[in-house]
This record gives sequence, C-alpha cells and structure tokens, in this order.
Amino acid sequence: MAAEPYYVTTPIYYVNDVPHIGHAYTTLACDALARFMRLDGRRVMFLTGTDEHGQKVEKAADDLGISAQDLADRNSANFRDLAARMGYSNDDFIRTTEPRHIEAVQHLWRVLLERGEIYLGTYAGWYSVRDEAFFAESELIKGADGKLLAPTGTGAEVEWVEEPSYFFRLSAWQDRLLEFYDAHPDFIAPHSRRNEVVSFVSGGLHDLSVSRTSFKWGVPVPNDPGHVMYVWLDALTNYLTAVGYPDTDSETFRTFWPADLHMVGKDILRFHAVYWPAFLLAAGIEPPKRVFAHGWWTNEGEKISKSLGNVIDPLTLVEEYGLDQVRYFLLREVPFGNDGDFSRSAMVQRVNGDLANGIGNLAQRTLTLIHRNCEGRVPDPDKGKIDGPDDIDLRLACGPSLLAKMRQDLEQQRFDIALQEMMAAVAKADVYITANEPWALKKTDPARMATVLYTLAEAIRSIAILAQPIMPDAAARLLDQLSVPEDARSFAHVEDQEIHWSLTPGTPLPKPEGVFPRLEDKAEA
Repeated sequence: MAAEPYYVTTPIYYVNDVPHIGHAYTTLACDALARFMRLDGRRVMFLTGTDEHGQKVEKAADDLGISAQDLADRNSANFRDLAARMGYSNDDFIRTTEPRHIEAVQHLWRVLLERGEIYLGTYAGWYSVRDEAFFAESELIKGADGKLLAPTGTGAEVEWVEEPSYFFRLSAWQDRLLEFYDAHPDFIAPHSRRNEVVSFVSGGLHDLSVSRTSFKWGVPVPNDPGHVMYVWLDALTNYLTAVGYPDTDSETFRTFWPADLHMVGKDILRFHAVYWPAFLLAAGIEPPKRVFAHGWWTNEGEKISKSLGNVIDPLTLVEEYGLDQVRYFLLREVPFGNDGDFSRSAMVQRVNGDLANGIGNLAQRTLTLIHRNCEGRVPDPDKGKIDGPDDIDLRLACGPSLLAKMRQDLEQQRFDIALQEMMAAVAKADVYITANEPWALKKTDPARMATVLYTLAEAIRSIAILAQPIMPDAAARLLDQLSVPEDARSFAHVEDQEIHWSLTPGTPLPKPEGVFPRLEDKAEA
C-alpha cells in the first residue's frame, strides 16, 4: 500500500524583507507538521521559498544601484540560510525567478486567457506598493496626517494608479466561491478567519487587475511583454510549480496536488482564500484542501516594527536559549491562530517549567536510577509476572494514546494542545515514579524495581519519539541515551502494541546527561 501523501507549504517570503520571527514562526509550524507526518509514515512534500518580483524589489534595487536580480539573489540567500540554521526539513526551496516557475505562471495565464477568464482593459484605483495590493476606496484608512493608508495594519500609504491592465473576472466567481466555502467548511481556518473571508466575498467582488505596465520587474505576460503579471498571480502559482505544473499528468503532481495545507499569516489570507481558489477553479484545477492563517507576534507588549527597532531576530533567540527551546516555546506558548506576545521572562518560565523541570527532570531521574541500580543497562521488567495495571496504563498514556491525541490535534494545527497533551503524559509519569518509589525497591523488591524503571524508560522512549517533530535534536539525544536504534524511532514503534515492549533488557546505556539545562531570567538577575 502506497504511503498517504501530505503537501504543506509556507507562503513564499518577499525578498525585500529581512528574515524575522514571523517568517521563522510560519516555517516552524510547517516543519513540525512535515516531520510529524513523515514519522507517521506519510510521503511528505514540504515547500518554502522566496517571492522575488514586484515594484518594491525594483525600487529597492534602483536605490542601491544594483540590478533587481542581484538584490533578489542576495536576499533570497538570507531566507535559505534561516531555513538551514533553524533546522527546517523543507524538501524544496522555490524562487519565483526560476525558469521552471516562469514557465508555470505563463502557462496558467494562457489557460485563463483561453477560458475567457482574463480580458484587457484600463485600471484606475488605489494601490499599496508595500502590500502589492489594490484596495477599494471604502477600505482605506485616513492617517493622522490625512494621507490614505492600506487597511492591512502595515501603515502603508496608497497611491492612485491609472494604466492599461489585464483583468481577471473575479466578480463572476463570487457565488461560486461562496458555494465552495459551504461545501468545504474546513477550507479556511481558524473559524474566525473563515467568517472574515465569507463576509468579504459576500460584500461583493470586483474584477481584479492582474498586470502592470508601470514597472518591468516581473513575469512578462505571454504575447504582450509590455505587461508584467500581478505579483500575487505570480507568487501563488509557486505552489503548483513545485509539484511539476504545467505537467498535470506527472507522478509528482498527481501525488501531491491538491495541497493539504497552505500556512499563511493573517495579513495575506485574502490572497490565499479568495483570489487563489478563484484562479484555480477558473483554470479547472482543484483548490488546496486547507488554508490556515495564524496570528502575529508582539515584542514585550509592543507591535514589532523596524521604526521601533524591536524586530526579533530568531537566530539571536536560538543563540541565547537554544534551538529546540525556541521551537518549543513558539508552538506551545500561544494557541495557534491567535496573536502572541514574546517576552524573555515567558520564554524562561516555559522552558524551565515544561522542559527542564518536566521531561528533562523525568529523564534524568529515571536514567540515573537505571545507571546506579541496573549496572547501566536496560532493566529486565520480568514481563508477564509483575507487569501491573498501572505499568500498562502509563505505557499506553505515553505511547499509543498520546499519539492518537497528537495526531488529531496536529491535523487541525492545534500545536499548543498537542504539547499540552505531551506534558500531561510527562506529569503522569512523574506521579508514577513518586507512587512506586523505585529508589526504595532496590532492597525490598528488586524485580519490581526493574519493572518500574523499565516502564519509565519505555514512557520516556515514547515521549521522545513523539517529541521529535517539535524538538528534533533534544529528542534524538534522549533516544540516544536509551540506545534506541535509528530505524526504531518512527511512530510505528509507539503505536504497534506487539512491539510496544521495545527496549531490549540488558542493552548497555551511556552515562545520563541532561538535555534541557535551566535558563536564567537575565532581566530578573
């Protein structure tokens, strides 16, 4: 039986930006999902990359006195470096300046043109260069100085634009989009975002300008090179390019399309949940299964902005707190989909409470007891004779039951809930070790001691296997300390009851070492 496919994407990041915590957060969520699905036996395609066309890039390059391609090359490398240093496991990194992508975008354009979905006209309206988006006058916000601003929260000024333009017949798709949302209630998440999109579409759609003539840095419109394509039609098509479009008969395309999940920030939901399914349906292509719009981070209660100088560099956080600690904090601290506030005190409290005092302390206590009382080898549980209900209950709670809960949570992108479930399993193991007092059983009942320590080792093994998508390095170190072979670290070695007694009694174990050192709150110090 072929492995079930799973295709997850980040938005492609604009090369005029500097990589920050928002980019790291989005890609981290996708990385955790990709790792989880691979360990769960699925065939995964995980895509990220950079969006390199548009007026902002052309203007920034002109200001620097370099070509737009040189600027794109330099800044795209920053995002590729971020992915590598954050340990992301993406299968592909796409750039919109690649020939494969230009071929895909131009093919999609031709399909839409042939189907009568695109026509030539003249555009006059308000445009935000920073957001690369057009807005109706009714959507605009008047700033304190009287200038008109885009409604995206970026504070971007809009300008009046008049030029020849090709249009996509978006207005014709209003009712069909609403029917699509009704037929696919999980297409947009979380639910509050779905309500926003349905309300926007119900309020009426206007045809969308999909080409520009006032700048040149973009994909040329086929047979009319005076026009370049609207940056969002260009950018969104990357999700198709990466799986082989326009070859819709290829094995890769047939395996992975439609995508299982597009992960985006809430500021670009409209493009993914309105324009993108309309483009696809108009071209006769099935839309993705789900678009999830997560929230934004603030920094110590303040909105993050370059002008305030409080942009959070994720690589600086990693240097200060550790990679797995940062990964855990970002996915555990805030219900995914909500806005969240980053603070150093919250980071320290979360890492110390859940990791150092939680799973780290459990592992250190258990492995130290095994090292001292079992000659540094996996204890013999004397299974079948002393294996009691509380032993079985703990192994199930930390293994198959926990896997089932996490599987359900991550299918819905409930990262914080999945990690709460994991910490609840750790707490259950803490109760078990306190109740059974293996340190006191050495003299009174060594056979029972061996069973208790073996059961705890099995619980830690299962938890570590399930922690791999979130904290891959730390989980690997825990599994190394249990001498778990590399080929025995998939979820099948947690779920399958027949192999649930996985650790081999008598196997030598290395000397225990702490995995999660306590952090110091430097602000308090």
